[in-house]
Amino acid sequence: MIQIILVIILAYLLGSIPSGLIIGKTFYKTDIRQHGSGNLGGTNTFRTLGVKAGLIVTIADILKGTLAAALPGLLSIDMNPLIPGLLAVFGHTYPIFAGFRGGKAVATSGGVLLFYAPFLFITLLLSFFISLYITKYVSLSSMIAGVIAVLYVLTTGVIQKLDIPLLVAVFLLASFVVYRHRANIKRIKNKTEPKISWL
Repeated sequence: MIQIILVIILAYLLGSIPSGLIIGKTFYKTDIRQHGSGNLGGTNTFRTLGVKAGLIVTIADILKGTLAAALPGLLSIDMNPLIPGLLAVFGHTYPIFAGFRGGKAVATSGGVLLFYAPFLFITLLLSFFISLYITKYVSLSSMIAGVIAVLYVLTTGVIQKLDIPLLVAVFLLASFVVYRHRANIKRIKNKTEPKISWL
């Protein structure tokens, strides 16, 4: 029981590491929470600090989810990897190290799936960029990827045995991603949501 509690705490703390805040303040003397959307995730880092910083933060946020999901195996604990993975996503979104103001759960969610279901992760990555190419909206593409994740698990569950824990996890993650993008949905409807210009 103590080991399980330890993994839960470690996963949340791992997710709480504010990559965007650390990179921004350390190398750019900038608190990205005071710029753009005020979000600590990769998208606002791209917009505020540029491509290099955005890539570093996005990769770091993905790896937080991957490492958190790997904790049970690394510590030889009998626990579904999705549990600490979800806790890392929660930590990323509400980080104790950054006043509980974090990212929007996309990259860290992807990191969890990268560990647990790599082919699903690749499918979602392709879906995200295809949607991004068509719509030019990062937020919309993130939500579409979440919906596709749920459909993917349901579809593969028809062909082979349905992975119930994965279905529950992707449903929760997709719902959380949509919830965190409430303001973006309003801006998309009002046609005020920023579009990318590099793709």
